[in-house]
Amino acid sequence: MEGVSEDFHDGKASDWLFPLIYEELRSIARTHMRRTSGEDVLQTTALVHEVYLRLKGQARIDAVDRNHYLAIAARTLRRVLVDHVRARSVAKRGASLRRVLLSAEILGPAAPSIDLIALEDALEKLAASNERRARVVELRFFCGLSVEETAEVLGVSCRTVKDDWAIARALLHRELGGTE
Repeated sequence: MEGVSEDFHDGKASDWLFPLIYEELRSIARTHMRRTSGEDVLQTTALVHEVYLRLKGQARIDAVDRNHYLAIAARTLRRVLVDHVRARSVAKRGASLRRVLLSAEILGPAAPSIDLIALEDALEKLAASNERRARVVELRFFCGLSVEETAEVLGVSCRTVKDDWAIARALLHRELGGTE
């Protein structure tokens, strides 16, 4: 988005950019909802609207283009899902957490069911050791960006994204109880 408006940086980006990514974000939300098992599933529209409200509540969004904004929205979507699972587990006073199925792209062909909280913890651990690799997972898995789009958002080469993606998948696989 050449010639990005000043609105993009003064807290008004959600007003004009969110409608442009609304359907794409709904598609991302639907994908994550299909991966989520359990009886209490957030409605896709409610999830996307919660993302909008959280983004709207931010004073400033430092995004440089549409893909970067979509990545920020996808990260917010992930946080909404995690907050929802945590709130449900507290409400049920220790009941088991909802589980999420990760695609074979992350965990391999025999992808086991894992809980969203474990995934969030594993991503936070990955981010603590290598923020860029965690961002690659976020952009590729949660946002659905291609290698090329991810490289553009992060300002790195496609080769770097591919390497980070492979290493991050292996680390998450190990962290989430997979075998090497």
